[in-house]
Amino acid sequence: MPAILGFIGRRCLATLPVLAGAVVFTFVVMRLLPADPAAFLASGPGMGQAEIEAIRVSMGLDRSIPEQLAIYAGDVLRGDLGRSYTTGEAVVDDLAARLPASLELTVTAFLLAILVALPLGVVAATRPGSVIDHLCRAIAAAGTSLPTFVVGLLLIHVFYSELGWAPEPVGRMDVMLIPPPVVTGSLVIDALLAGDTGVLASVLGRMVLPCLTMTAFAVAPLARITRGAMIQVLSADFVTAARAAGLPRRMVLTRALRNAAVPVVTTLGMVFSYMLGANVLVEKVFAWPGIGSYALDALMNADYAPVQGFVLLVAITFTLVNLAIDLLYGLIDPRVGRIG
Repeated sequence: MPAILGFIGRRCLATLPVLAGAVVFTFVVMRLLPADPAAFLASGPGMGQAEIEAIRVSMGLDRSIPEQLAIYAGDVLRGDLGRSYTTGEAVVDDLAARLPASLELTVTAFLLAILVALPLGVVAATRPGSVIDHLCRAIAAAGTSLPTFVVGLLLIHVFYSELGWAPEPVGRMDVMLIPPPVVTGSLVIDALLAGDTGVLASVLGRMVLPCLTMTAFAVAPLARITRGAMIQVLSADFVTAARAAGLPRRMVLTRALRNAAVPVVTTLGMVFSYMLGANVLVEKVFAWPGIGSYALDALMNADYAPVQGFVLLVAITFTLVNLAIDLLYGLIDPRVGRIG
């Protein structure tokens, strides 16, 4: 246990420069945008240059960039990510309110991708040149080349506009229904806790198309990496020796899959982190009220604080996922993941 805690402490310290870099980079990029948030706020009637300058002073935009960065960094260290002038709420509260919707979508799509990609990659590796193998490579190529918003629009056109099988792609549930009491923020879990089958059916129905869109994004790299790792392991000497010794096929595949797990687990962590950040366009296409659409709306309105808070949240998630992967390495292969 002391070795594990020491390892976690070292890894957390190593992530601090990454988080600091994300804060500085996002801050500088937002200040380089041509849009002026003071001009957006002063867009009403009777607002002139004097009013714009007054707003700039009140927002601290009249200070130098290094001075603004120092103030913002101090606020971040205190847990204050600023206030969104678009919603009028603190960014921390906005992100906390919208994060369950994004996690609900991302986690569901991620689990679906695992259920599809891992068996597909394993079967394709054990049967090279077969129909399954060609299907795996075709899915990997299509998933890599097609942007997520294109897949989402195609699914909307086919299953909503043409076939009428899917509900309207707007929001998380039917506006005519009363949402269940908020316990976790996830409508699926809250509806189950409340026993509201109507809300549950509405939520699950509206999750189908965005989940399939994000699943298509995640299946491609997972299936490709799983197939490549399994092909490499299956050609190793110990697998050849196990087959020659007459060991059952299932036992050989199980041992091979464990040896191929390190690159697969690495890809799983990267894909999950990318999904949480890449769901911006998916949430916008399906009007999903998550952190992605929140950040995109703020960016279009030159609202600095929400965008900076969103990037920082994704960076923290990425570092935590990488920490979890490093800990899993020790369970998968002690030679790779030794903590001491």
